[in-house]
Amino acid sequence: MTRAICLCAAAIALLGIISGPAVADYFGAPWCAVVSAGDGDMQWTCEYRSIEECRPNVLAGNRGWCHPNPYFVSADVPAKRGHSRKHHARAQ
Repeated sequence: MTRAICLCAAAIALLGIISGPAVADYFGAPWCAVVSAGDGDMQWTCEYRSIEECRPNVLAGNRGWCHPNPYFVSADVPAKRGHSRKHHARAQ
């Protein structure tokens, strides 16, 4: 019986180590639909990859607008600029 409990504990510990953390990505898209929920409350739904994808959800009878996601961090790496050397004329 003790052996079974130890094996179960080891299996649970192994699953905890192997699996990564659970992450809820609520702010992973660059555009949000901001909709009035009544009583001055605003509901932000940040799941749209473009403004064109967001617009039908706001214009479909809901009172709201599309807004850039304030928490979005782009994964795009800016192009690396090469170092330009200036060639100076040498005196002869």
